[in-house]
Amino acid sequence: MATVQEPLEQCFRLSLVDWPTYVMYSDGLGPRHVRVTYDDGEMEWMTLSSKHYRNKKMLARLVETFSEELEIDRASGGSMTCRREELLKALEPDECYWIANEISVRGCVDIDLHRHPPPDLALEIEISRSCLDRVGIFAALKVPELWRYDGKFLRFLGLTAEGTYQELERSLAFPNLWPEDLIPWLRLAETESETQVVRQWVRDHKLGNSN
Repeated sequence: MATVQEPLEQCFRLSLVDWPTYVMYSDGLGPRHVRVTYDDGEMEWMTLSSKHYRNKKMLARLVETFSEELEIDRASGGSMTCRREELLKALEPDECYWIANEISVRGCVDIDLHRHPPPDLALEIEISRSCLDRVGIFAALKVPELWRYDGKFLRFLGLTAEGTYQELERSLAFPNLWPEDLIPWLRLAETESETQVVRQWVRDHKLGNSN
């Protein structure tokens, strides 16, 4: 008997969904292992695999370690829902951070993108591609920097004055950080202890002594 292997992640899309219905659905899910995206009447929910979670947490650990070692102030938003009703757009980044605008959200327990600036940096793991244009939604929400990682390649994108993203050689949030500084360590973490990988990354880059 032939067996059918289930995909790591599954994507479901529903059309003609109004904003109140999206909000009711998104807010009503509670703790979950799905990611909800909304774009002008189109709603998608995607199940997330263990590979997705491992990649997002490892990349997040490197970002957080980097900022801590260099004593860069950071506010972490995790996978908080980022939504703007007037744009009819909403999504949940895999991870997001306020860095340049950290002071603007410091101490805030309820961040509202109508009143607060968007995250300075968002991480997007693409083990499976979304049915919707999530990159376009990040741009509409005016997130200045987006990192995209598909398990093999890591790309840094910066928001232009025209409202679209272009590829960056190095990070806007961390100007002394390049994608190639991270890729080998993300791959190493697939077979080695995450803790040991992060410690070795710190030692090899002498982050505490970087300028």
